[in-house]
Amino acid sequence: MNARYLRRKVLNLFNLTMSASTVVIGLAALAWILWTLFYNGLTALDWNFFTQSTPAPGSPGGGMANAIVGSLMMVGLATLVSTPVGILAGIYLAEYGDRSRFASATRFVTDIMLSAPSIVIGLFVYAIAVATTKHFSGWAGSLAMSLIAVPVVVRTTENMLRLVPGSLREAAFALGAPRWKVSLSITLRAVKGGVVTGVLLAVARIVGETAPLLFTALNNQFFTANINKPMASLPVAIYNFALSPYEDWQRLAWGGAALIAIVVLGINILTRVVFRDQTPR
Repeated sequence: MNARYLRRKVLNLFNLTMSASTVVIGLAALAWILWTLFYNGLTALDWNFFTQSTPAPGSPGGGMANAIVGSLMMVGLATLVSTPVGILAGIYLAEYGDRSRFASATRFVTDIMLSAPSIVIGLFVYAIAVATTKHFSGWAGSLAMSLIAVPVVVRTTENMLRLVPGSLREAAFALGAPRWKVSLSITLRAVKGGVVTGVLLAVARIVGETAPLLFTALNNQFFTANINKPMASLPVAIYNFALSPYEDWQRLAWGGAALIAIVVLGINILTRVVFRDQTPR
């Protein structure tokens, strides 16, 4: 028994040491990446970065105003489209689709879309929205990002609604409330914090997508608010500038990457701090 106990203690100590070492290595790599990103990127975040458009090749100065506005417009439109679609689909799956074949097929398609590479979705939107209209546009970029955000909202909404106790639904039914009103006014309101969290996480997912926008919105060196034309975006501008031989463009690419990292980190921290206690009990 003493030998067996000693062997277990040694094995436990070895596993704990390996686990702690893995965590330290991962955190060290993350800290190194963030330090390099912010060290090179924060110096580029000046007033010109937010007020001037992307410069011509070899031109000094410039900023990312057109790319920032383009990203805000496309991400905002994608959020407006994906939020109601995802929430309503999640309500259907959680409240009405327990034994429905259509609901099972919907869950299957949603899981595929969650795991599908974003470039595949970009090529799909290119085939149906760009090749048919013969021009790139912000509409196509918003559609591609909507297809990426919808499954995130759907699965989050469904999972949160399944956490609502059945007694809450039964009490509403006992008072004579119809099923649709129970779903919208009772169960959905009980998990509104979790649903909002899912929407914000979907926004954090699409704000840094590059591949779908290369095939849909393309890019635009000039400032434009016409979403029916090719439109600049931060991820595409970062991709183009990071590969360029010009130091000014590379500096702007670092600044754009730092800005996206700040936005994504801010959204994730916000969702965990504000909505951490808003789960159904």
